[in-house]
Amino acid sequence: MERIKKALDKAREQRTSGTQTGAAAPAKRSVPSEHIAYTQTRQVKVRDEVLREHRIISAVDPDSEFAESYKILRTRILQQMRKNDWNVLAVTSPGESEGKSLTAVNLALSMALEVTGTVLLVDANLHHPHIHALFGFKPEHGLSDYLLDQAEVPDILVNTGVDRFVILPGRQPLENPAEMLGSPKMISLVEDLKTRYPARVVIFDLPPVLKAADVLAFSPFVDTTLLVVEDGKTQSEDLSRARDFILKSSNIIGTVLNKVRD
Repeated sequence: MERIKKALDKAREQRTSGTQTGAAAPAKRSVPSEHIAYTQTRQVKVRDEVLREHRIISAVDPDSEFAESYKILRTRILQQMRKNDWNVLAVTSPGESEGKSLTAVNLALSMALEVTGTVLLVDANLHHPHIHALFGFKPEHGLSDYLLDQAEVPDILVNTGVDRFVILPGRQPLENPAEMLGSPKMISLVEDLKTRYPARVVIFDLPPVLKAADVLAFSPFVDTTLLVVEDGKTQSEDLSRARDFILKSSNIIGTVLNKVRD
C-alpha cells in the first residue's frame, strides 16, 4: 500500500504543479461543444450492422424501448455522481457472462449522447479484454501495452464516431492482471484520468468480482461501483458475496437486473 500511496501523491503533485498551496477550489464542470475534433485520438468508423449485431443499441437505436431503459439508468447514475462530485464509475458483476460489459458500453454511450459531458470507457478486464470486439475493430495498442511500458495514453485512445465518447481498449490479456491493476502506474493513470477533465465521466469495465482478485485490488481507486446481475442466473448468495466484497473498499451506486425475461 505504501508504493500505491506514493504513486497517488506523485500524480496529484503533477496535476497541481504551478498552483498555490492550500485547499483547492472545486473543479467547475464545463459544457463541451456540440462537436469535438479528435486530432490525436485514433478514429474508427463502426458500421451500424456491427453495433446492432452486438446489441449496442444506445448508438444505433437511441429512441427504442431498450435504449430508453439505459437513459433511465444513465439519469439515475449521473444524478448520484453529480450529487457526490464523482466522475469515476466501475462496472462489474458477481460471475461471468451476466452482461456487465454490454451494460457498460450502452451506459457509456447513453451518457455521451447527453450534451453535458464526455465519457471515457476503459476496458480494465485484463483477463479477457473484449470491448473492442463489440465495436468490431482491432486496437493497435491498449491498456496492456501502457502497463508494460510499450505505449502512451494518446496512442491508445479510440473514437468510434460518436461525439464525446472515447474508448481505452485493453487489447490483450496479461498474466498477472490483479497485480497490474493495483500497480502504481495504473493508480497514477486513474488519478490522471480522473482529474485531467473534471467534466468527463470515466467508466471502468472490470472482471467479475467473484472470479478474480482484480476488483478488490482496484475498487479503492474508483468513486463508486455498479453491480450487474442476470435474471434467472445470478444466485442470491453470489450477489451477497459480491456486494460484501465491494463494500470492503468502495461503495455501490446501484444494481442492474439484466436479461429480464417477460
